[in-house]
Amino acid sequence: QVQLAESGGGMVQAGGSLSLSCAVSGRIVSTYTMGWFRQAPGNERDFVAAIRWNGGDTFYAPSVKGQFTISRDTAKKTVYLQMSSLKPEDTAKYYCAAAQEVGRPQLRFTYDYWGQGTRVTVSS
Repeated sequence: QVQLAESGGGMVQAGGSLSLSCAVSGRIVSTYTMGWFRQAPGNERDFVAAIRWNGGDTFYAPSVKGQFTISRDTAKKTVYLQMSSLKPEDTAKYYCAAAQEVGRPQLRFTYDYWGQGTRVTVSS
């Protein structure tokens, strides 16, 4: 069993930056993929970014490529999402997720474990 705990959300003005963290507890194996998704009120939960635990290959949604950076620290068992040049449309609850098997990182059903989410609000 894996537990995920997000932190780092908050309020920021447009153009600002925030860094989210996802602390992972439990056993992780090298096949894991870690992802970030976000869900704005009334919207679906959308893929943001993902990273392979082993090797660190990264994947991004087109809407955030070049703006957000995902990384992981395997020793600390933590995944990060560095967000810059934030826009009001980035306002959402951000969720960390973990997938046990290699799959399509952009798809929600790839993931087996989810955190509770952390809210990000970007004001104009």
